[in-house]
Amino acid sequence: MRRIHMFAIATALVAPCLIASELGGQGQNTPTVFAPTTGDYATADIRVITPGVVFASGLPDIAAVFTKETGKKVGIIVVGMGTIVEEMTKKNPPPDVIVLPFQLMTTLSLDGGVAPGTFSPLGRTRMGLAVRAGAPKPDISTVEKFAAALKSAKAVMRSNPASRTMVAMLIDDVLKRPEFAGVNAPPSIKGEGGQALAAGEGDMAIQTISQILPYKEIELVGPLPAELGAWIDTAVAVSARATHTDDARWFIRYLLRPESVAVWKPRGLERFE
Repeated sequence: MRRIHMFAIATALVAPCLIASELGGQGQNTPTVFAPTTGDYATADIRVITPGVVFASGLPDIAAVFTKETGKKVGIIVVGMGTIVEEMTKKNPPPDVIVLPFQLMTTLSLDGGVAPGTFSPLGRTRMGLAVRAGAPKPDISTVEKFAAALKSAKAVMRSNPASRTMVAMLIDDVLKRPEFAGVNAPPSIKGEGGQALAAGEGDMAIQTISQILPYKEIELVGPLPAELGAWIDTAVAVSARATHTDDARWFIRYLLRPESVAVWKPRGLERFE
């Protein structure tokens, strides 16, 4: 409980700037972002809209086991965080389960977009540093050592800030710190930073850990130093527009059960206790 309490305090401190960044990108023309799907969203018993960071953390795997055990089909679509709130409030058929960064979920809840009593903290996804598979892994245990590692790279790939996604904006904020002056970190033109590195661009990448681990062409060095605060805290809820409310509540309980940690943790999502 203490961990969730501290998480809520931290969210209150950073929410205003991050919400402004996210909502500022709603409806604008933005670069393409990681947006896979699982199942048939339109005909599913439970429809889910999620950002890519949670999808990559094992959400489809848990949904597949849930379907096998219950017979309830789950359809999942990924929407970039620059437009995800708009999709959740306007998409038809509407989502039953919604996943958002904590601060965006708070705003949506205040606007009446979340079914009462269903707002639940999900977990934390940290930003990490990746190198090409087989390459030496630098020491990034402190901000100073992390900065030195980045400055030694020919190019550090990262998500394009023009996308206005929370991942891109968090990474951009880190790189604007004075310690990182002189780092060559061009925005990727091949998707997220990890995707770009896996495709042969650059020799390092900063990306959410959950979006580094799926690529065999690259390897995780480790999470960014904690002092940088480079992580995204997410929450899950039943949408106020849900048409399968009981099934949505059932699925959320399944996502949050202790047994699901065995899926979330190896894929980079740290469940809140």
